[in-house]
Amino acid sequence: MNRLQLSACVVEREPVRYTPAGVPIASCTLHHRTEVVEAGITRQIELTMPAVAAGEASGRLESCPMGVETRFTGFLAKKSRNARTLVFHITELQDIGKD
Repeated sequence: MNRLQLSACVVEREPVRYTPAGVPIASCTLHHRTEVVEAGITRQIELTMPAVAAGEASGRLESCPMGVETRFTGFLAKKSRNARTLVFHITELQDIGKD
């Protein structure tokens, strides 16, 4: 199963674009920071990740405030058919209210 849930903040946002079929696509960069325990050792995790949202989710992503921690749910896919890089495709988002 390809499902990702990530708590992150929107740190960059691009203008909404539209597919030839008229579907709105919102693109952004997410920033995630946390502490996890791996093999009994605490690790600091910090990453940025490109993300996109299509259709109804694009409107919710556009109205998502910058810098506010939000729970994003979706899946990972290649940026294009021949690309090696991955993009997080957001299908749901929920404000979890932390600044």
